[in-house]
This record gives sequence, C-alpha cells and structure tokens, in this order.
Amino acid sequence: MRRVFEEKASGGRWDRPQLHLMLDQLRDGDTVVVWKLDRLSRSLKDVLHLMNRITNAGAGFRSLTEAIDTTTAAGRMMMQMVGSFAEFERAMIRERTTTGLAQARAEGRIGGRRKKLDPKKRREIAESVLSGRKSGAEMARLYDISEPTVSRIVAEHRQNMEAFHADQP
Repeated sequence: MRRVFEEKASGGRWDRPQLHLMLDQLRDGDTVVVWKLDRLSRSLKDVLHLMNRITNAGAGFRSLTEAIDTTTAAGRMMMQMVGSFAEFERAMIRERTTTGLAQARAEGRIGGRRKKLDPKKRREIAESVLSGRKSGAEMARLYDISEPTVSRIVAEHRQNMEAFHADQP
C-alpha cells in the first residue's frame, strides 16, 4: 500500500505533524521516499536522528534527487555525505544573511514592514486617546489599525512626553 504524507512546513523545522505521523506509522519493509533530502531536514543531526528512526522501524529511505538508497551500504554512505553538504550550505546561507543584515544596519537601513502611519497621524491618535476625545477602539476603526497598535502608539507617545519633560529645567 502506498501512502503520501505532504508537509507545508520548512524542512528546517522539527514541529511538523505529517512527518511525525509518517514516522509513527512506519513498519518493517516500508520505504520513505522524498523528492530531495533537505525536504526531510536541513540539519545533519536531525537527518541522522530521522534515519535512525526509519532504520529502527525496519524501513528504508530513498531520495529521488540525490539518488540515495539506504538499503545499501553505498547509499548509507552517500546519504551521510549529502547530509553534510546540505548542512554546510545552510550554514553558509545563514552566515551570508547575517552579514548582509549587519551591513544594511551599518548603512542605516532597517528591515521589516514600513509604518502604516506617519508621525503626524500617530501623534493625533495618541493625543485623541490621552485627552479622552476618542477611545482607542474608535481610533483603531478610524485609521484601520488594531487596538493593540493604538495602545502601543499611546504608550510610545506617553514615554516620549515623559522623556521630554524630564529633560526640561
């Protein structure tokens, strides 16, 4: 009988329900087939752990892209080599990403989504709520933002005002 387990989560994550369901259902003589090794996991440690679980269940493993078949000694060796290269590649990507982010910060660029509201609108929201003219819920609806966002804007404004008054003689 052929069963397909399809996961949407990244191979870099461990909390993947379909992976665990598949591992729990493995029986002697089964073969786990993946399109590419990094779909199973991107960490060599995790790959080796998964291979142990597959082997302990009496099952084999095949990767279609890397032509790995752990039912043979050569296939087991090849899987370990490919796993090492996959882990190395992931580490290099992580290192390049970290370096790129640090360089961008050094140049004054900040990542993330741009603020939806300009400083004038943020000040208007904070002053309206703090003066009692409008509630946080009303301002949230008016500017199409969430109430927690209004709360953060008000808290930030309050903090800025306290810092401003603390600097005055």
